[in-house]
Amino acid sequence: MTSGAVVCAVDIGTSAVRAALVTRGGRRLVEARSGRGPDEGAETFDAELLWEGLCDVLRRLSAEGPRADVRCLAIAGHVGQVPVDERGRPLGRAGGWADSRGVHELAHGWPDPADALRVTGRPAVTGGAVPLLCRLREEEPVLHERTRWVLAPKDFLVLRLTGAAATDPTSAAYTLGSDVTRRAWDPALLAVTGKGTRHFPPQHAATDIVGAVTPPAAEATGLPAGLPVAAGGPDGTVGAAAVAGGAVGAVVDVAGTTDVLTRVIASPDERPAAAVLNPYLTPDLWTCGGATGMTGGALAHWVRLLGLGDPATALRRLEPTLRALPPGSDGLSLSPLLTGSRFPGWNPNERGRLWGLGEHHTPAHVLHAAQEAASYVVRQAVDTLMADLAHDSAVVLTGGPSRSPALAQLRADVLGRPVLAATEADATLHGAALLALVAAGLEPDLPTAQAHTAPRLHRYTPRDAIAASYERLYREWLGAMGCMS
Repeated sequence: MTSGAVVCAVDIGTSAVRAALVTRGGRRLVEARSGRGPDEGAETFDAELLWEGLCDVLRRLSAEGPRADVRCLAIAGHVGQVPVDERGRPLGRAGGWADSRGVHELAHGWPDPADALRVTGRPAVTGGAVPLLCRLREEEPVLHERTRWVLAPKDFLVLRLTGAAATDPTSAAYTLGSDVTRRAWDPALLAVTGKGTRHFPPQHAATDIVGAVTPPAAEATGLPAGLPVAAGGPDGTVGAAAVAGGAVGAVVDVAGTTDVLTRVIASPDERPAAAVLNPYLTPDLWTCGGATGMTGGALAHWVRLLGLGDPATALRRLEPTLRALPPGSDGLSLSPLLTGSRFPGWNPNERGRLWGLGEHHTPAHVLHAAQEAASYVVRQAVDTLMADLAHDSAVVLTGGPSRSPALAQLRADVLGRPVLAATEADATLHGAALLALVAAGLEPDLPTAQAHTAPRLHRYTPRDAIAASYERLYREWLGAMGCMS
């Protein structure tokens, strides 16, 4: 069977690598998934294993998919940093989105930290390529000397596919070395690393073609040699673009291992002080918000910790029991922030906690408390991000919870705002396909591509009595978190 022109979309998530062949209309012809180990992704990971996972899913697409005219490939990936040598080989374990190595060194290395944070659009010093290089400079000078590039995870994979080092302005913003308003590397920010701009890849628009699949990469992946590859972008921003397009003011929650809250804004001046400022995937627009810290990842951790097996299977099996539990989980509460809080609290030392445990509580109570706590964490971010918006302004939800009417309704009840759950739960993979469609010339620009394939949204409104209960429980949870910090 021949299927005409398609693109290849890739989503590099903390828990899995996924890929799909997608038509211009957004229909997926075939998909493949490869899971990542529990120690691969959030804090550190093996970049070679990530490359092997990508090769695995792409080979399966080639073997299982229909014959098609593949026009372009684009990758959306989680935030992180992969130092590589002159030959593109990883140097040590790469850093994921929760990697805080080098934060202390950077905070004491910048001559004017407040000005540096203003230029980088950050409310606090977090992990990234610049702090990691600061750490290597002090503690592992041999690796520091050997470092040729420091790349985002998806940029490392683009390098492996094409031989070209490239990034996009949104990924560059997460390094703490880029001037986010100019969308360009800042030599003064990079000076503290002992490396210059030549060690950071050129910045391109997410939909720019930055290289083509080399013959060795074609042999490893099953992709056609010469296939154009786009710059791509970070998973949270790409997922938000899939449901928001270029709609200024739209607020999107991309829920996964962590929840990434994104608001599209027309000017950097609209950013709340606690939010991250990023260049958007379309010119002249910006986003503010950030990743919250572990939410869905903590729920999956509790499933494994309780010996319930595969998280997805266990949650499906227990869903009727979870739905029957009352607000507050019969007095059980927890914090899901296993690797520290990010937006809006920015406390890297925060850790998960469980309180109120009694002998009447079951594993289902723990999981329900984890679902509620994830919603409380998102509520903190939403209240910060939407403080100037009307109380009936909706949050667009995509990711795992949008698949579940019960979880989408829980979000609405806890947030006290309408939630528009996207029927397309795999927003990041869909967003990567949109980038590839534009890069291939099959769509003129990202907003147009999004409008042609916009997912349907199902509206959930807060239930008055239950929302009132959650308002009280949320305030109690905030108080308990403050007492324990």
